[in-house]
Amino acid sequence: MHIAIVGGGALGLLHAAKLASAQAKVTVWTRTEQQSVLLAEEGIRLLELDEAGGAGETSPQPAKVARVHSRSLNAAATEAKADCAGQQQAPDWIIVTVKQADLTRELLRDIRKLAGAAAAVLFLQNGIGHLELAAEELPELPLFIGVTTEGALRQDERTVRHTGRGQLSLGPAPLNRQAAGKKDENQQLMLQNTLQLAGFTVLLSKTMNNRVYEKLLINAIINPLTAIFDVTNGELPQHSARLRLMRALYEETNKILRAAGGAELEEGAWERVLAVCAATSANVSSMLSDVRAGRPTEVQWINGGVSSLARRVGMESPLNDAMSEMVRHLQDDRR
Repeated sequence: MHIAIVGGGALGLLHAAKLASAQAKVTVWTRTEQQSVLLAEEGIRLLELDEAGGAGETSPQPAKVARVHSRSLNAAATEAKADCAGQQQAPDWIIVTVKQADLTRELLRDIRKLAGAAAAVLFLQNGIGHLELAAEELPELPLFIGVTTEGALRQDERTVRHTGRGQLSLGPAPLNRQAAGKKDENQQLMLQNTLQLAGFTVLLSKTMNNRVYEKLLINAIINPLTAIFDVTNGELPQHSARLRLMRALYEETNKILRAAGGAELEEGAWERVLAVCAATSANVSSMLSDVRAGRPTEVQWINGGVSSLARRVGMESPLNDAMSEMVRHLQDDRR
């Protein structure tokens, strides 16, 4: 099985390194030519979790180097367009790991050039709203969505630290369209098996809408508040005022998502938010990492996505609106 990873960030490098270490054929399509050359020449350096769940330099396990193929996405798409004889091997699966700010029409069109006729595309983004854009640009390809709780931190352009074990749920994207193609169930099982051989826990699901909304609920609370208060995931609920704000944001977001179709967001959802904080206690959320680095965040697709759903169902979302505004001010101040 040939798997292409779009994006050389933390999740992209983690999946590419572990899949390549399990002998899968892996190609990483990066944003820059510089990173693609580095990965092709030196491989991905993976700091893996130890048996106790710890990660990084304190782990007794030495860093692994995984060899992968790599090209910049633009260069690969240009080559594919010129490859009239079809000599380049198209991937069976394309796993898109870029953040939503980078998930543009141009990027999707490059993916289309590289996909071939038999590929399926799996999206691993935090927020919502990108699938509709993908359906417009990739109308003939089977689209899948994944929700992952794996933790990863990119340390440099070729080094990734695995910071926490999680679970990947994947299934057909919940879109109101008739897909032009349907990925054979055996191919889905083959992808599941390949990922599991690489060390991931993978579940196939036919009800991804609820899983997407549950992940959105968790992200809409933890991401903006850790960014605003500049704290780790584990530190967030340890202060009573922060905990009250978490709960208020949870109540608002949960009501909106349930009204928008997340029917299974019921008892236990609040406990799952707290459990994620505990399980990833040392982690710096992606939104806080982006704010600290002066990068654009995904707040408009996370809390902004919740606000869009609220408008769609005729509800108000003052706390989510405030989260979006505050995080935008933070990222503007750091630039």
